[in-house]
Amino acid sequence: MALKKLSHIQTDRHPFLLTIEETARQLNTNIESGLTASQVAEIQKTHPPNELDTGGGTVWYKILGKQISNAMILVLIFAMGLSYGVGDYIEGGVLTAVIVLNVSIGFFQEFKAEKKMDSLRALSSPSASVLRDHKVEVIPSAEVVPGDIVIIKTGDTVPADLRMFETMNLNCDEKSLTGEAEPVEKRSEADIVIPETDTVATSEDDVPVADRLNVAYSTTTVTKGRGRGIAYGTGMQTEVGKIAASSTKKERKQGRSMNFKKHGKAQPFKGLALRIYDGVGKFLGLTEGTPLQRKLSKLAYILFGCAILLAIVVFAVNKFNVTDEVAIYAISTGIAIIPESLIAVLTITMVVGMTVMRKANVVIRDLSALEALGGITNICSDKTGTLTQGAMIVKKVWLPKVGIYTVNNSMDPNNPTQGEVVIGSEVIPHSVTPEEKEDFDHQRSAAALKFDVPAEKFAKDQHKTEKVPGEEPATMNDDLEAFLQPTALCNLATVKEEQAEGENTMKWRTTGEPTEIALQVFAHRFNFGKKGLEAKGWKQIAEYPFDSTIKRMSVVYKTPDDSQWVVYTKGAVERVLDLCISIGTGGKNEPMTDAMKETCLAQMDHFARQGQRVLAVASKVWPGEFVIEKRDGKHGTNVDELRPEVETNLTLVGLVGIYDPPRDETKDAVRECSEAGIKVHMLTGDHPATAEAIAKEIGIIPRNVNILPKDVADSIVFKATDFDKLTNDEIDALTELPLVIARCAPDTKTRMIEALRRRGFYMAMTGDGVNDAPSLSSADVGIAMGLAGSDVAKGAAKIVLTDDKFNSIVSAIREGRRMFDNIQKFVLHLLTSNVGEVILLIAGLGFQDSSGQSVFPLSPLQILWVNMLTSSFPAFGLGREKPSSEIMQRPPHKIKWGVFTPQVMVDMVVYGIIMGTCTILTFVIIIYGLNDGRLGHECNARYNNTSYESSCEPVFRARAAVFAELTWLILISAWEFKSLRRSMFRLDPTSNSRFPFFKDVYENKFLFWSVMIGAVSVFPAVYIPYLNTRVFKHTGITWEWALSFGAIFIFVLGIEAWKAAKRHFRWFEAGSDDDMEHRRTRKLGLRQGFFTMAKSQASSIRSLSRRPTSRSGDSMSVNEKPTQREMKQGSQPVVGDEQV
Repeated sequence: MALKKLSHIQTDRHPFLLTIEETARQLNTNIESGLTASQVAEIQKTHPPNELDTGGGTVWYKILGKQISNAMILVLIFAMGLSYGVGDYIEGGVLTAVIVLNVSIGFFQEFKAEKKMDSLRALSSPSASVLRDHKVEVIPSAEVVPGDIVIIKTGDTVPADLRMFETMNLNCDEKSLTGEAEPVEKRSEADIVIPETDTVATSEDDVPVADRLNVAYSTTTVTKGRGRGIAYGTGMQTEVGKIAASSTKKERKQGRSMNFKKHGKAQPFKGLALRIYDGVGKFLGLTEGTPLQRKLSKLAYILFGCAILLAIVVFAVNKFNVTDEVAIYAISTGIAIIPESLIAVLTITMVVGMTVMRKANVVIRDLSALEALGGITNICSDKTGTLTQGAMIVKKVWLPKVGIYTVNNSMDPNNPTQGEVVIGSEVIPHSVTPEEKEDFDHQRSAAALKFDVPAEKFAKDQHKTEKVPGEEPATMNDDLEAFLQPTALCNLATVKEEQAEGENTMKWRTTGEPTEIALQVFAHRFNFGKKGLEAKGWKQIAEYPFDSTIKRMSVVYKTPDDSQWVVYTKGAVERVLDLCISIGTGGKNEPMTDAMKETCLAQMDHFARQGQRVLAVASKVWPGEFVIEKRDGKHGTNVDELRPEVETNLTLVGLVGIYDPPRDETKDAVRECSEAGIKVHMLTGDHPATAEAIAKEIGIIPRNVNILPKDVADSIVFKATDFDKLTNDEIDALTELPLVIARCAPDTKTRMIEALRRRGFYMAMTGDGVNDAPSLSSADVGIAMGLAGSDVAKGAAKIVLTDDKFNSIVSAIREGRRMFDNIQKFVLHLLTSNVGEVILLIAGLGFQDSSGQSVFPLSPLQILWVNMLTSSFPAFGLGREKPSSEIMQRPPHKIKWGVFTPQVMVDMVVYGIIMGTCTILTFVIIIYGLNDGRLGHECNARYNNTSYESSCEPVFRARAAVFAELTWLILISAWEFKSLRRSMFRLDPTSNSRFPFFKDVYENKFLFWSVMIGAVSVFPAVYIPYLNTRVFKHTGITWEWALSFGAIFIFVLGIEAWKAAKRHFRWFEAGSDDDMEHRRTRKLGLRQGFFTMAKSQASSIRSLSRRPTSRSGDSMSVNEKPTQREMKQGSQPVVGDEQV
């Protein structure tokens, strides 16, 4: 098919020379509404995707070379060469076919896996916020088209070349494109001058790329501020695309240079040696790939070495008289030790694992994370949007000397018309003393029992809330206006009502961060939104974006009458309070005294104990004119320098409490983590009391910490400032690492990772911001948020959550454990058969015919049949096993062992010995028991039946019986390995069936039919004429079937006896489903997820801010019913032997 000719939308001059209006007109777009859906569809028909064509990606010949260089294949190639060399063309031809088949299967599976990985990476690739049809949409960067209105902010990767038409403190890091070390400040004006002159540029050649200040370039990163621009260049038409088209240079690893002038005379030799090492290691798969892939590659070459060693043993037994017969025997032994299908099975299992996780809203960016998930011992999670819904609603507003505004009956975080706002008298809260703490004993008394109420009735009752004495509907006044101005203007969110697509109804739509949306919605309740104020003449002069290190944001506005410049600030209460010199507005303004600060902090604690996130709002009038200087041709270069001055001598206007209810599924996910031996840590930027209230509600910490030992209780909740003051030794001396860290800064997360690592833990860390990138990259498994996460965070993480939910992390861990278990099962299955075959063949060296040649009990092609066909399909089936019913009730596996745990290694030897012994005995019984030890003459090469003594009939019949027996033992072992410890006849201990064997084995239909078809395939292999004697070197049998069938019962009995011994003597119990020590310590330890029975202040308002959800069955009660597991523990959840 001929390639479709792609056209490109162009302007008559470069967009940096055009005005905003000219650019929009020539690109046929609207900066207020964006492109329409029909316009986008038309452009996409003729325009290439917004991707760089660098010639990278999946290269077929590299994958093919990797398959051929596999140690498994190298052994087969070596065997094939020897077969042709000794004139055995049938065996050589079969080996050739096996090699081609194995390489083909491996090639296509890995090629498919690489393509799958490419598509999954695309899901987590940089996204773009675009304005289309009046709505802001988040789309993959590849879908951006010329004419799109693109919105960028701090942490974003610029998706295309943009002509900026709105900038606010916008700085971009362009060093990857232009080499500019410092971030470049962007502007929107078209008056770009020629460098070192005052002449406005008129030609593209007048100004180099680095000096086009009204353009933001694709792939550069926004380091500060925000802006909007028109996409004019996408894909290979961007500046970086033009560079990519002309350069394919790759960076070398450190120390690989061969430049002796820079690095000394010895460097060429060192560099060459390292390059050769890299090349050979890459070719052999020893230096690239995931840890498991590298470990299996090393195993393959160890086995390759063993194959050579076994060949030498064969030669030595025959006194190095290497005849054709001896060479063939050496080939057989070498083939027997290699699990030819191992890599293919592993690849397919990983592809299936990635697909399952994608359905669970987890995108794997790095395969090493897929292997590591099962070993996670600690999860460090953010609160907002991950543990909670991220749907925030302003619940309380405190205006000093005025009162407390309360929002009632509001369940939609986007609708400012839902619910009502009332004002009550100001109540000065006081600190809660230990004596005044909640009486948990009273809550447990009969008089204080609260019965569950159906959710629907509870919601109706809430709407019938009785009017609190002293409260009245809120109306606009000067004090409230003074609060709403900074609330609306120091805010990047938008709130608007528009007609829903395809409907006649109007719907409220919002864009922005959840916290800012909540504030903007509150302002809209009084028709005091940002758009309305700016329409009246308020003009933004400067913006200081939110900084996680100082936890505040500020803006500077010019009043409509141009008489004043006003500073508005919002942020964490402690950070803003220290900047205030007065409190209150108008006639209620007074100096900020220590007593007044205590009042503010007490009010903050009061809101925070209700689970609300508390922010402070402040303002001041700028003295004189706010002057933005122009230096070196750059506008506003003094803006950043003024920030310390802008954010001082403020007036506190009020406090606002925002409630973000926990997700319904979070509590169960935390409980599941506790059962699985995983501790959950909440690392949040919220106030300690807010963090503590939410942590109690979802069960991370107990309601009453007094039930814990004092040293544990003192360490489970920390402020980041207190944690950061501790030295590493002091942190290591803590009995427990904090489960909640409030006011958390990016550096605090990194210290937490280091502290966990020093204790030997394996952690996952979540993050979404630019500053989270260091902690995401240093964590064992970095998890970025797909919805709220910045592109920088996604790039640093190994996993991206497409729904930002905590329970998705738990689902990923469950799938990681399932995949790890299954890899163990099929590795054990494949290697056990190899051990059994090697034992059989080594013992067979003692079976020598009249000419002194060893007679092998299995021919090379029988071994290939067993390894390639008999073993492979059950191994694929084991890779598809469902998780154990108790997979999340055992501790994480030990990372240091990986797949090859002591149990797997010992099992492999034990089962291999049983298998090898059974097959040897069968061979011995047939040859020596009933055929007087007749081993014939040259029976390794051909079927000889010339005389009674030299007849190969006994050997060929013995081989057929051993072949059938080995096939069935390998197949039945696949069912046995569905569990490494449980009996095959009762795999699920919770089953009520008396004999659940058939139900259990049929549950995995692929494995079941693999075993059944494999078992039946033995009969044609034994009886088809010519194929049996000339290819497999065996013949049809009769009574020998009884030996093969009988060996199955002996083999199963041996495996069951070994499993029973492991269970009885508790061998290798640690980390298994039977880990009683884990269960005992879990019951005695700090049980997260079970501290949820007592009702908190936060839960009293939770139902008001949560949308009603329908559940199957009868109505869910507001207070969740305890699960069966909890009921077994008593009427209340327990921690150790104490009740909460």
